[in-house]
Amino acid sequence: MNHQALSSFIWSVADLLRGDYKQSEYGRVILPFTVLRRLDCVLEATKPAVLAEKAAKDKAGLNAEPFLLRRSGTSFFNTSQLDLVKLLGDQDHIRQNLYAYIQAFSPAARDIFERFDFFTQVERLAKANLLYLVTEKFANIDLHPNVVDNASMGAVFEELIRKFAEISNETAGEHFTPREVIRLMVNLLFIEDDDVLTPGNAVVRTIYDPTAGTGGMLSVAGEYLLEHNPQARLTMYGQELNDESYAICKADMLIKGQAVENIIVGNTLSEDGHGGRKFDYMLSNPPFGVEWKKVEKAVRQEHENKGFDGRFGPGLPRVSDGSMLFLMHLLSKMRPVKDGGSRFGIVLNGSPLFTGGAGSGESEIRRYVLENDLVEAIVGLPTDMFYNTGIATYVWILSNKKPATRKGKVQLIDASSFWQKMRKSLGSKRKEMSDEHIATVTRLFGGFAEAEMVAFVDAAGQPLGEPQLVTTADLPTAAPEGGRLKRVPISRVFNNEAFGYTTITVERPLRDEAGKAVLGVKGKQKGKPQPDSALRDTENVTLGEDIAAYFKREVLPHAPDAWIDEEKSKVGYEIPFNRHFYVFEPPRSLHVIDEELKTVTASIMKMLEELTE
Repeated sequence: MNHQALSSFIWSVADLLRGDYKQSEYGRVILPFTVLRRLDCVLEATKPAVLAEKAAKDKAGLNAEPFLLRRSGTSFFNTSQLDLVKLLGDQDHIRQNLYAYIQAFSPAARDIFERFDFFTQVERLAKANLLYLVTEKFANIDLHPNVVDNASMGAVFEELIRKFAEISNETAGEHFTPREVIRLMVNLLFIEDDDVLTPGNAVVRTIYDPTAGTGGMLSVAGEYLLEHNPQARLTMYGQELNDESYAICKADMLIKGQAVENIIVGNTLSEDGHGGRKFDYMLSNPPFGVEWKKVEKAVRQEHENKGFDGRFGPGLPRVSDGSMLFLMHLLSKMRPVKDGGSRFGIVLNGSPLFTGGAGSGESEIRRYVLENDLVEAIVGLPTDMFYNTGIATYVWILSNKKPATRKGKVQLIDASSFWQKMRKSLGSKRKEMSDEHIATVTRLFGGFAEAEMVAFVDAAGQPLGEPQLVTTADLPTAAPEGGRLKRVPISRVFNNEAFGYTTITVERPLRDEAGKAVLGVKGKQKGKPQPDSALRDTENVTLGEDIAAYFKREVLPHAPDAWIDEEKSKVGYEIPFNRHFYVFEPPRSLHVIDEELKTVTASIMKMLEELTE
C-alpha cells in the first residue's frame, strides 16, 4: 500500500464516527489509534520473549525494565498478554482491557497516549457503542515495519494531519513541511561534509529541530545519511509545542530506536528544552507570520538581561512575526568552530530578507549574520509549495565553518521556476519540486558558481528549443541570425557587504519669513543653521561608497544648502532577493505592435464579411 491508499483506508474509520463525532474531532480518535496499531505491530515479533523475560525477572525480584528493552529490540515494550487483535476476543470488557493494555506500555510510550488525551476518547467511544468497531478496524490494518517502512509511516501521519487540519480549519503548515522541501534542505546541509557521507566512516553527529512537528525533518535527515553512509549515526533532538504533533514525533522516534527524552514538549522561544546544548546540524520550518506576543515578556527579559550570552542578543523583530527569533535560537545552538562547527537550514518567508530599516531589530539580525560571515546561501522556492500558504518562501543555509571559497560571500539561488504541477492539489499546495529540480539546486549550491538559464530566441521572439542552465563562465556568445539570447540569472554570488548600507539624514535649514536661515542661540547649536523637520530626508548609501562623494554628487546639486547630521547615521542590511534576479524585458517596437494590430483588424473584418454574405 502506498501512503495515500493507506491513509484513505484509515480515513474510512471516519464513516463509523460520523454522527457521534464532529468532523473536526475525527483526528482525536484516528491519530492515537494509528499510533497504537503501529506500536502493536512493531512489538509483535518480540512479544513472547518480553513476556517470558518479565516472568523470570519478577520471580527473581529484579527490576525487569532494562532486560525487557533488550528483549523487545526497540526503545519501548509492553508487558500485557493482550494486543489489539486479542482485545477483540472479549467484546464485553474491551474498554477495561484496552486501558490495561495501554498501561502495560513502558513509560515513554504511555506518555504518547496521555498527550493524545486518549482515555477521554476511549470513554466517549464506549458510550457511543463504537469502541469495539473502531478497534476492529485498526486491528485489521497491517502496519508492521516490513510492510510499511518508517518513511511511508511518516508520510501517512502527515497526510492524516493535513486532512484533519483542513477539516477543522487549522494551520496545517504548523505541523509539517512538504517532503521535497525537506529533501532539498537535507541535501544542502550535508553536501560539503565528505567525512559524514563517505561509506565506512563511523561518525556520530547530532541534529536538532526546534519546531519538530511530527519529526519529518529529523526522519528525512536520518534516512539520507543512512543511505549514503550506513556506518554513520545521527542522534536526533527536537522540541514541539503542539501535543498531538509531539506525540506522533515521539512515537516515530521510539520506533526508530532514538532516545525519546531528546524530544521535548513546550514553547521553544520561552522554554528552551535543550538549554546549553550545541548541535552539528539543525533544520527548522518555523510558523510564518505568527506573532510572539504570548512569549514577549520572557523573550524581552532574555534579550535585555543576557544580551549575547542569551539567544536574542542581535535584536528583536516586530511582534507580528517571530520567525527571526527561531533563526537566532538556532544561531545560539551552533557548535563552536574549534569543536567542529555547525550548519543549519531554516525556511522563512520573504519579510526577514528586507523588513525593517537601518537600526531596526530585523536589520540588526541581518547585520549580525552577514558581518559574522554566517550566511552561505539563500534559495528562493516556488510559490504554492506549502499546504497552508501560497506565498514566496526561502531556505536560508547558515554555517560557521564555511569552506575557504565561500568566506566573505553569499550565494543567492532563484529556484522559483523549478517546479512541476501536482496531479492533485493539497490545500494551498499546487506545485512540487521533482528529484531533478532538487538535484539541480544541489549542484548549483555545491558548485558555488554563478549560473543563468539561457534560451535562444528567433527574430520573431519565439524560443528555439528548451532553455539551458549554464554557468556564467560557459555562456554561449553567438545568438541565432536575426535572433538573440534570452538570459535569466539563476545563481548569483555576492560579497557580504553588498547587502549593507548607511542611512544618512539630510537636513535643510529652517528659514524665517524673510527667507533667512534661523541660527541656534544656545550651547553647541549657537550660530549653526537649525534644521527644518518638514524638509528632512534620508538617503541610503551602499557600504564601501564614499558618503561625502555620494552627497556631493546626488544631493548638493538639488539642495545646495543641505548637510548631513552625522549623529543620526545608521548602518543597515537588507537582501533584496527579487531585485537581483529581475530581468528587464524591453517593450516591442511601435512598428511591430502596429503591424500586429493591422493583421488582427484584417482578420476581424474578413470574419464580419463572411457573416454578412
